[in-house]
Amino acid sequence: MTVSGEFIAFLALALVAIIGGVLLLNLTKVVHMVVALVFTFLSIAGLYVLLSAEFLAVVQVLVYSGAISIIMLFGIMLTKHNDEDDESHSVGKWKRLFLLLGILAFGAVFYIGIYDLDFGTTPVALHENNAEQIGMELFSKYVIPFELMSVLLLVAFVGAIVLSRKDDDEKEAEKE
Repeated sequence: MTVSGEFIAFLALALVAIIGGVLLLNLTKVVHMVVALVFTFLSIAGLYVLLSAEFLAVVQVLVYSGAISIIMLFGIMLTKHNDEDDESHSVGKWKRLFLLLGILAFGAVFYIGIYDLDFGTTPVALHENNAEQIGMELFSKYVIPFELMSVLLLVAFVGAIVLSRKDDDEKEAEKE
């Protein structure tokens, strides 16, 4: 195995993605979690660039790093949350044991999954018209799930508005 610039870039981006995911799970302040999530999204976009999927990288940056992160920040601002640090989090022996067992189980499953992996030798035109190929697949085979996802996002958005309205109504009722 030779060490090239592409290999070093892959290792750096993969490390940032993994660290961002771990930080997302372990941080206690919600805003810090969103920042870790943004770093994870951006590093995944970099991995897409390394795979010559520039369209997916741009969509990753625009949709996830931009829109989803902004929506999460708006959700943080619209909801009530206590920003006080809870110092009662003590890491017990059982939690560390289960974490170690989980990591070992993940490693074992990952190793077994890729040990004899064979994708075949079907020729695929990779670097030709990425956006067109994605569009043809998305709007031919996956048009129903695509439309259902848009409806689901709309329902979630309306639900967030209704929940924030209920909080405002409850505050006004308490004041009176």
